[in-house]
Amino acid sequence: MKVEDLSFHLGHRERLRQKFLENKLTDYELLELLLSFVIPRRDVRPLARGLIAKFGSIYQVLTAPLESLTAYKGIGKNTAIFIKAIHQIMISGYKTCLDSGPIFRNEKVLANYCTLLLGGKTVEEFHILYLGSDMRLLKDDLHSAGTIDWAAVYPREIVKQALDLNARYVVLLHNHPTPNTSFSSDDIEMTTNIKEMLNMLDIELYDHYIVSGGIIYSARNLFLLK
Repeated sequence: MKVEDLSFHLGHRERLRQKFLENKLTDYELLELLLSFVIPRRDVRPLARGLIAKFGSIYQVLTAPLESLTAYKGIGKNTAIFIKAIHQIMISGYKTCLDSGPIFRNEKVLANYCTLLLGGKTVEEFHILYLGSDMRLLKDDLHSAGTIDWAAVYPREIVKQALDLNARYVVLLHNHPTPNTSFSSDDIEMTTNIKEMLNMLDIELYDHYIVSGGIIYSARNLFLLK
């Protein structure tokens, strides 16, 4: 890199840092700033713009599978791991909030946790969130992982785990890898069956969330929990 190019390069990065402190960064500039810490000797503006053009948004870059990131030209394994580490830090931060207080006080935090946890997954995953009587998160259990359009659900195992944990509330959570797809008729039937089984044991099904294409759908908000 020429001396004048290096001077511009360093000056540009300093301007990015200042814009960050002033909360003025666009999404691609924020991603550029992040990439500058792991790729310090290269102009990463084209890379940041290209990633957002490829995946659609900074959220979709963060939630993209590791192998999808490394398949993009210019992204090595270390850079992909750095991006996924930021993703995991965000998930852990939201989970800590759910551990420390009743979830009904943190509906936005819960939604963000769910979308970050399941966003970008290429197969269906079914999670069960078990809550105590104070509605704090006791456990996030990965119940099953399946295919692009199916994951097994075992209601008796959900009930047994709820009893073992002395849970008072349960939240069902799964994803649809196909974007923008809400509850299917099978999803609704399964939700109703689990709700009835839990009710017999005085355990409430608080909600069932589906994450699809960066959108979270709530069975409660869609009036599917009768």
